[in-house]
Formats: sequence, structure tokens, C-alpha cells
Amino acid sequence: MNSLALVSDAWSPQVNGVVRTLQTTAGMLAERGWAVTAITPDKFRSMPCPTYKEIRLAMTRPGAVGRMIEASGAGAVHIATEGPLGLAARRHCLRTGRPFTTSFHTRFPDYLNARFHLPVSLSWRYLRWFHGPARAVLVATPRLAAELNGHGIAQTRLWSRGVDLSRFRPNLPAPEAYHALPRPILLNVGRVAVEKNIEAFLAADAPGSKVVVGDGPALAGLKARFPDALFMGALAGEELARAYAGADLFVFPSRTDTFGLVLVEAMAAGLPVAAYPVAGPLDVVGDSGAGALNEDLGAAIAQALRIPRAAAILHAQGFSWDAAVSQFEAAVADCLEATLRPKRGLLRRGPAQKMGPAAG
Repeated sequence: MNSLALVSDAWSPQVNGVVRTLQTTAGMLAERGWAVTAITPDKFRSMPCPTYKEIRLAMTRPGAVGRMIEASGAGAVHIATEGPLGLAARRHCLRTGRPFTTSFHTRFPDYLNARFHLPVSLSWRYLRWFHGPARAVLVATPRLAAELNGHGIAQTRLWSRGVDLSRFRPNLPAPEAYHALPRPILLNVGRVAVEKNIEAFLAADAPGSKVVVGDGPALAGLKARFPDALFMGALAGEELARAYAGADLFVFPSRTDTFGLVLVEAMAAGLPVAAYPVAGPLDVVGDSGAGALNEDLGAAIAQALRIPRAAAILHAQGFSWDAAVSQFEAAVADCLEATLRPKRGLLRRGPAQKMGPAAG
């Protein structure tokens, strides 16, 4: 049986696209016969991330993550995030000579610049150091691969995203909170944080009602500044699916996402997309006819409201979790082969090695 240690600082109870991607991938790998061990913050004492209490930072002694990797018996190691657990796993793999893969989910240079005004050059220097020894760096789009290549991270492999079409679908009953809202209902789903640029959505000149689904450090401030908007908090499962299906348009104001899983979920529910023409929307929506991309977000909203829902649904059907997980599986299988190759070589050379010291 193939085995994998999946190391991630992002895990439930966090609610975001990274967590949904990792948990979906782990579950589908298990269905394919992989033994997956998740090494995540819920297995350690943790503390809230400064300014972002929803994210828990694991507090662990040096070597604990390495011992968990070895105890799991995992042949392959994938490090999904660049936080404390990712650092510990990277250190162990380099110390023991284990090949490993990583993935790039979050534009930390833009995130840290938006929140703390940290120069992006410093963040990219750290990311080059972190991902440099990886056998492969998994990225969601070719555009992101080209961007990383331009910053000196060249060993990228594509790991796209999918959507659960059985969950995110049109014609579900709208949430009761929508019943009194003037149409059209414009929806945004995601972390409510400064790097998501939700203020641009709420300030845009657009008809109808604006709804925000999600939680995060910017929630209280946005509620105070935009009292006419409906803030529904974080939703999951059927409640989230109904929030999508009951709306008329999905507005995605982020300029920092590497993919935007919510874009695909929204289109699967029948929502055309309005967004800026930046990485993420360009890759997921592009010129598909399922949305409108414009540097004037109000103009993008007006254009997207004229798009039939069927166009969004049709485009979303091209995003398959099965294909995405196959890309991930191929990358970690190559890593597993690299891990086993030296051991196989030692087995083949075993008798000769025993004679070596005597011959010297």
C-alpha cells in the first residue's frame, strides 16, 4: 500500500479553500488505496495566529514532527504549508535525506504586504529558501507556475482543483435570510480579511443586495462601515450550497488568490462571476463566457449580470476533483519512488557492502 504523510498548518476547524482542497485530496487518496497520515495543528498544543485568531499555530518541540512522520511509516511526504509544522517537516526531511514535495497555496508576499507592509522581496526570499529543496512544488495553474519560476522556484508541477457537483448545484432553496432582499443578490464567499479586498465589493456601485459569507479579522470593521450588507458568517455543507444557489451573481474582488476554489463552487451553483482580471479569475474564468473580468468592478458586475446561469454551470463541469487528485497522486508517487530507490539499491548491493570493510 502506498503511504503519505501530509503535513499542513491549515486544517479544520479553519474554513477556507486550502483546507477543503487538502481534505478532499486526502479523502480521495484514501479511496484509491493510499494510507494518508495528516500531521496538522489539531494534534498539538497551539496558539492563535497574531491578528488572525481563526488560524492556529502549532507549538511543538523540535523533532516531534519528524518522529510522527517516521512512526506513520509513510513513504512519501508532502508539505502543504510554510508554517511551523511545514518548517519542522522540511527540517526533518533534509536531515534524514527524505525527498519531499511542497505546494504553494497562498500569496504570502502580497498577504504580508497588505497586512504588515512587509516588503514582498523579503517574503519571496523566504519562499525560495523554503521550497528550494522540494522535489516538486505543486501549483494550481500554469500562470502561477510561471510566476514562481520568475521568482526562482522552477520545479513546479500542476495540481488543479475540482468541484463537488453533487453538493454545489443550482435550484436549491434559497436561505430564509434572502427572502426579503432586493434582487439581484450579489454574493461573496471567503475569509473576511484585508487581503481579500472585500471592501471593493461592498463599495462598488451596483444594484440589488450584497451578501458576504465568511468570518475573519476584518468582519467587525466591514459590518460597521457597510450596514446595508448582509453578513451571514461562516457556512458549510448544505447551508453554503444554498447560499450560492440562492444568489444571482458571485463577486470576487480578491487580487491575491492563487486559484479561488469559491469561483468554481459558485459557477457550479449557477452564478456567473464578476472579478478583476488578475491571476485566479484569469485562470478559472478567463474568456469562458461564464463571467466578466474588468478593472472597474462595478462594470464587471453589470456585464456579468447579463450572463445566463447555464453558461456558468457548463464551465464549472470542466473542473474535476478526480483529475486534480490524479495530478497530486502522480507527483507524490514520483516522490515515493525517489524515497524507495536508494533502499532498493541497498538491498541489491547488500552482499557486496558486507564485504567492503574487509576488503579495505
